[in-house]
Amino acid sequence: MTIIALILSLIVLIIAILAVTYKPKDHRQYDQPKTALIKQAHELSNGHDAVLERLAVFQKQQTLDIKQSRRTMEELFGQDVDADIKPVDVDGIAAEWVLASGADPSKRLLYLHGGAFRVGSPKSHRYITAEISKRAGVAVLAIDYRMQPEFKVTDCHADAQTAYRWILSNGPDGGQDAPNQFFVSGDSAGGNLTLSVIAWARDQGLPHATAAIALAPLTDATMSSPSWQTNMATDPFLGPAIGKLIKMPKFLIAITSRFTSGAAVNTPLLSPLLGNLDNLPDTLIQVSRDEMLFDDSQRYYNKAISAGSKVELQVWPKMVHVFQAFGPDLQEANEALDNIGDYIRSFNNA
Repeated sequence: MTIIALILSLIVLIIAILAVTYKPKDHRQYDQPKTALIKQAHELSNGHDAVLERLAVFQKQQTLDIKQSRRTMEELFGQDVDADIKPVDVDGIAAEWVLASGADPSKRLLYLHGGAFRVGSPKSHRYITAEISKRAGVAVLAIDYRMQPEFKVTDCHADAQTAYRWILSNGPDGGQDAPNQFFVSGDSAGGNLTLSVIAWARDQGLPHATAAIALAPLTDATMSSPSWQTNMATDPFLGPAIGKLIKMPKFLIAITSRFTSGAAVNTPLLSPLLGNLDNLPDTLIQVSRDEMLFDDSQRYYNKAISAGSKVELQVWPKMVHVFQAFGPDLQEANEALDNIGDYIRSFNNA
């Protein structure tokens, strides 16, 4: 019995140590103030129901076969676009330039796609990248970064960092020149990569991006923001996918994620909210108030503003996670993409 008691005591001690080690930082002071909505729920267009139908088809086709899941995402969200697609090698990373008519090759944007670090590709996100290229007049570089389960989340970040360095001296025409303007953007997991890489570039002493644009970014990988729980029922995209996961104790999630992510989830690399948010490039964040990642955006915005960085947060009611991808028939997606185009073009006279 003594040996059993010692083993149980050791297990309890290890769990206690791990719970303290992976305990997320308390960021409740950044829950307020709440940002005003872009528009009210009664002002929304009728396109949202069609989005829900499209999303339901996607969820029914989900499978444990990761390769099939990736194909499903490309088939459902990929579409023909009015832009030139130029494959390119970014220091060993497959990528593509997306060039709408009139895009200025000296104004470049690095796009980091979403998909929970597991699915998604430049092809699945061509609607977004082509529309940004068209509406902002920029050359968009979309990279096919390494993903789980074959690789770790730290590998996703390493590829984003490689692409950041590469685009500083490589354009769509193959020239070895620096851009006149340079932006970084991404959605969801790609928004996480976006906010992480601009902080990394600052710390590395690399040239700042002109600005960053993050769509519903994951900013706190510890999943500690309140809307992970409160918005589970109003998020038809993420709720069914990860609702069961977040009911687990946070430290157990953190311990498990430590092995799949390659680093502790409470490090600033994986959770940019938890890092230093001063002296960052101007940043635009777009999010839905009713999605599970809403407070990740709200907390990041409030903390970055308090640190002296210039951030704009645009919030829509009711919209699904990364609703910008559901155009062109969703009016709110068009509005959001127009806002991104206007935001990027606003730096022309800066």
